Amino acid sequence: MKTVGAAGLGSVFASAQVKAGPNEPNMLQKAEEPKFPELPRRKLGKTGIEVPVMFNGLMFDIVGNQLILRANLQHNVYYWDTAHNYAGGNSEIGIGTFLKKNPEVLQKLFIVTKASGVNSKQGNVAEQLEQRLQESLKRMNIDHIDLYYGVHGCEDPDSQLSEQMQKWAEDAKKRKLIRFFGFSTHKNMERCLMAASKLNWIDAIMTSYNVALMQNPRMQEAVQACNEASIGLIAMKVLLGVQKKQPEAEYKMVTHFLEKGYTREQALIKAVLDDKRFSAACIRMENVTLLRSNVAAALDKTSLTQADADVFKRYAAATCSGYCAGCAYICDAALPDAPYTSEIMRYLMYYNSYGAQEEARELFAQIPSNVRDKLLSTDYSSAEACCPQRLPIGQLIAEAVSKLA
Repeated sequence: MKTVGAAGLGSVFASAQVKAGPNEPNMLQKAEEPKFPELPRRKLGKTGIEVPVMFNGLMFDIVGNQLILRANLQHNVYYWDTAHNYAGGNSEIGIGTFLKKNPEVLQKLFIVTKASGVNSKQGNVAEQLEQRLQESLKRMNIDHIDLYYGVHGCEDPDSQLSEQMQKWAEDAKKRKLIRFFGFSTHKNMERCLMAASKLNWIDAIMTSYNVALMQNPRMQEAVQACNEASIGLIAMKVLLGVQKKQPEAEYKMVTHFLEKGYTREQALIKAVLDDKRFSAACIRMENVTLLRSNVAAALDKTSLTQADADVFKRYAAATCSGYCAGCAYICDAALPDAPYTSEIMRYLMYYNSYGAQEEARELFAQIPSNVRDKLLSTDYSSAEACCPQRLPIGQLIAEAVSKLA
């Protein structure tokens, strides 16, 4: 059990057994609906509402995986996160399929989606937001979104968090199409968070946050600024997908936490949830095994110690040369003729660490062909020289081309 999770899956989930019939021991009979422990809840910033501390990032085809939605409900994971473009729309469509068959569960859910691809260069921002919102509502068979991210992947807050977007968000709230408004960010996060902390119309933000980013003083300052502004914070990229793992550092970290009863992933989840400035952690969970293991970590009430924090600090230092921290403004400035560098490294991380090979290839294919054609002939030495993580950017781009092209 120690290698499965400290929450004691045997006792935590004991009430969820399916019983065999007395006359046919191999025939499973449907037992009562499983009753799992409720997940802890925290307030989502100034919204005042309480949300479970863990929710499922539904970045995959839900049409073909309805079982995971039922499992979410059984394990009290009522916070579902999706986006207009996830799985080519099949994430939202799958949610809609499930809710059409099970309309009674809607009152339990807190549904989040994102306006993927909204860009002022492609026309009127308000019109793009409205079109995506209406399509998302139709796909999911619902009449409103609980939390709507108007920017899916904020990187330039000065231009993206515009007055036009603010007016649209306020109007959508008045029309009761959305309850709360915010954005997601996994690029230039510190800048985006600091900018949002000075605005009064951002309710919540989903940002990359993990044991590596915890070591960044600027990130800590930005998180604190949002916390003081009562903006709800949700962590993603919690499981720290590194490009190239350091076997010795990995062994030391994993061994330390296995001795305490946590898997690597459970320890990383607990580290984020121990930061009470965050309301919840968003984790991609495509199957029941992952769901149960992660829920066990969220249910465990033991706080990590200073010794545990020191282990994470040493691990982050040892693996930083394999982790892109999303400070894209640095490499963008060093490589003005080579856009998408940080995106490509993120896609490679999806391929190497998340097991999302097809998704990584699809994202890579969306990069303009004239950019992709120049990737192997670009000199990345200037970006490598100023990279805080000391990433071998040229090598990683070459690896991405070989795996994703």
